[in-house]
Amino acid sequence: MNTGDIRFPGQPISQPKPGTSPVKKKTPDVSPFSQVWQETLQKQTDVKFSAHAMQRLQDRRIELGEGELAKINQAVNAADKKGARSSLLLYDDLALVASVKNRTIITAMGGEDMREHVFTNIDSAVIIK
Repeated sequence: MNTGDIRFPGQPISQPKPGTSPVKKKTPDVSPFSQVWQETLQKQTDVKFSAHAMQRLQDRRIELGEGELAKINQAVNAADKKGARSSLLLYDDLALVASVKNRTIITAMGGEDMREHVFTNIDSAVIIK
């Protein structure tokens, strides 16, 4: 390594000399580490369900398909873009409370159960179509 490659805080970035072209480094093919890293990032963007929410869904015999999960993910993404921390997601006759920061569905209820409850500790609501 050339000592000219090391920069210290406050040191200006050296510019290429006139008449020379910057050295282009060949980018390596996707490594196994890179692939695993991308898969990990993808998993972090998917909404998770807490044990409590899973139990509620099971008790109420509510099943969510891939399309519904994709819409829930989009709703959490929209809430996140607006700076929400805890959001009520309304989807047909289903209500979900999500921790936007943790990308986790905290609780779920449907049908008549929604009408008898007051939702607290939320700072936003998203209606899913």
